[in-house]
Amino acid sequence: MADKNSKPLDELKEDNENYITLTDEEGNDVSFEIIDTVEYDDRLFAVMIPFDEDDDGVVILEIIPAEEPEFDDFVSVDDDELLEAVFEKFKENYDGPYEFE
Repeated sequence: MADKNSKPLDELKEDNENYITLTDEEGNDVSFEIIDTVEYDDRLFAVMIPFDEDDDGVVILEIIPAEEPEFDDFVSVDDDELLEAVFEKFKENYDGPYEFE
């Protein structure tokens, strides 16, 4: 997914605007709420919930810092074991309004 947000992730957190719109592989815009970020193995991941009411799962994407500090790339993670480890670490530390199994 490509980042279409005009603010860097740090500013989103500071402004309490944890929302982002990304473009998927098919060119569709998809909006998410970033509910947390997780550092794992010296990498940074965003844990997000899509605004699509039909989708009740989370999406985890790796955040790759861009050369321009105002734009970070959000990249799909294909390693299921890595995704599970990141999700488990997220659940251990998460203290928000959503519940996860």
